[in-house]
Amino acid sequence: MKVLVMDGVSEQGLAPLRKHTDIEVIIGEKMTEDQLIEIIGEYDAMIVRSATKVTANVIEAAKKLKVIGRAGVGVDNIDRNAATNKGIVVVNAPDGNTIAAAELTMAMMLALARKVPAACGKLKNGIWDKKAFLGVELRGKTLGVIGLGRIGTAVAKRAQAMEMNIVAYDPYISEDHAKKMAVEIVTLQELFKKADIITIHMPKTKETYHMINKEAIELMKDGVRIINCARGGIVDEEALYEYMVSGKVAGAALDVFESEPCTDSPLIKLDNFIATPHLGASTEEAQINVAVDVAEEIVAALRGDLVKNAVNMPSMSPKLLAKIRPFLDLAEKLGTFQSQMLDGRIEKVEVVYSGDLAKYDVNPITTTLLKGLLDPILQENVNFVNATLVARNRGISVIQTTKENGEDYHNLITVNIYTDKGKRMLSGTLFQGNEPGIVNIDGYRINAPTTGHMLVAPHIDKPGIIGKVGTILGNVAINIASMQVGRVELGGKAIMIMMVDNIIPPSALKEFATIDGILEVKMVSL
Repeated sequence: MKVLVMDGVSEQGLAPLRKHTDIEVIIGEKMTEDQLIEIIGEYDAMIVRSATKVTANVIEAAKKLKVIGRAGVGVDNIDRNAATNKGIVVVNAPDGNTIAAAELTMAMMLALARKVPAACGKLKNGIWDKKAFLGVELRGKTLGVIGLGRIGTAVAKRAQAMEMNIVAYDPYISEDHAKKMAVEIVTLQELFKKADIITIHMPKTKETYHMINKEAIELMKDGVRIINCARGGIVDEEALYEYMVSGKVAGAALDVFESEPCTDSPLIKLDNFIATPHLGASTEEAQINVAVDVAEEIVAALRGDLVKNAVNMPSMSPKLLAKIRPFLDLAEKLGTFQSQMLDGRIEKVEVVYSGDLAKYDVNPITTTLLKGLLDPILQENVNFVNATLVARNRGISVIQTTKENGEDYHNLITVNIYTDKGKRMLSGTLFQGNEPGIVNIDGYRINAPTTGHMLVAPHIDKPGIIGKVGTILGNVAINIASMQVGRVELGGKAIMIMMVDNIIPPSALKEFATIDGILEVKMVSL
């Protein structure tokens, strides 16, 4: 079996492959898409980092390919849908860079506290200026951790060893689990007010985009220090610059920027600003670890064994997969939809399978649904193997039930999410031709697709509301593709589902919320 290795993957990390005499490892040079298409038909597996783009055209030309490995976390350079449709497993290495990212965060924190880069720079310029660099101690300071996934947890543990007090914001972790870690769970606003130093370990989503903005910084202590080694765009860099110049923010350190590569940000010119060029996973150990992890996954996939970090399909028998494959996509979309509708901390996930689905083993479908629910909102990688464990570790109970009576549908998946703020219900089915659709949202009958952008707005059923929403969308040049309204009774509560051509900007969403009769506004993208 032949494995193509691209992008300078660590040679030490390829040891799990090289020890097998029936596996041949070929190191590839940088190629264009056309060059890769010409040769990919010879290979049973390939490993890439971020440089090589594994497009749908490349996958179509791959006649023997069984598995694609990403030596790292992000798989944006791999067309997962094309791979899934062709039955090719995509694996990654989500754990290999945890310590590297956590230690970089600690390095940033210490460098900010003691002004190390500025002091070093001045000394190298021949100036001995001891008085200019009075620092602060970390002991006794309050560290605010935004996101208690793998990396956020690792940072919290290390900060505790330095006798710091830890508060954390993570709406998807239970308070009991946090208490076991000696971490106080608080709201985001409370964290802003309490923390002396704030470190971010959340994914970039439409909810976390510019999470650290002017309004947030205004809530923070004078002299706060901010660190972002997670994703660019979570910090509003213009707002950060303004408040660093004013002195409100004593220092900041970014390993990631909204637009990369970044060498011209005005932040870089500030003495109290530290920047690194996206080095979170750039340690010798991390590069070896991710290569070893993905190489072991490649071997398992080629042998037909269970893979731990599949990102595009659960492990199951081919016979079962053939029967339930259409439901996997529906389940993941239902989970992703719910992840964008939630308020509060998830306590319980209840999945009910009705009709024909009751005949099958639905465990893989539940796992897929959990992946869709948790992966978009957690910093840690959630896949088809660890989704159930991730939920359990965060104190989320998962219940699945089946019933043969499908009511109005031959098959139906209903997912109820219980949070400390209430309950959300969502149902979906497969129509003729295995076409997925959403048929119920919080008790309102609806018929919505599982792709595209949609505005979801529960409201009071009265004239004028839809017109006002349309006017606001027109003002921001957003085109309406279609619209539905579901209601239980005339003049009571109803729900509006409006399909739109583009993501609605936050300013317009805020304006919708001011319309008399609108109860809630959510933007969902599938």
